[in-house]
Amino acid sequence: MAEREPHYAGAALDTLPPRPRHAIHAVADNVRSAYNVGSFFRTADACAIECLHLCGMSAHPPHVKLAKTALGAFDYVPWKYYERTKDCIAGLREAGIPVIGIEVSERAVDMDAFTWPEPVAVIFGNEVNGISDNNLARCDHVVQIPMHGYKNSMNVATAFGVVLYHIITAWKTTR
Repeated sequence: MAEREPHYAGAALDTLPPRPRHAIHAVADNVRSAYNVGSFFRTADACAIECLHLCGMSAHPPHVKLAKTALGAFDYVPWKYYERTKDCIAGLREAGIPVIGIEVSERAVDMDAFTWPEPVAVIFGNEVNGISDNNLARCDHVVQIPMHGYKNSMNVATAFGVVLYHIITAWKTTR
């Protein structure tokens, strides 16, 4: 049986062994719920992404509700805050990172049919309105998670996990 990874709960960041990061930049475009953003941090840590970009009304540390669901993950995940999502997108594009909107849209491609660039930036929108129209227009591509039920969307924190793990798995199969 394979040896299990040690559990690092509560360990100071400077005492932890380095971890390679996946070249994924995740962007929260005005995600209203601090609980969802806290979940983003937990999933971003689990996936060892490059950076979590929090924009507009998205909660960011320090925040009591965020801390409740992040369970300290914001200590381990590189993150940045921007007042305007468009500034975040501009910086990512300037760095040569393709920007992919995760949204139900007429121009969206099914995520199983999409070839994920590496590195990549993925944008997740507001729980009610999704990614703003202006920011969606700034995306290089739009990708959607296939829906098999009656609703055309799922909780943004759930979508975040589905997409991040899908990207990592897709990259492993193409290497």
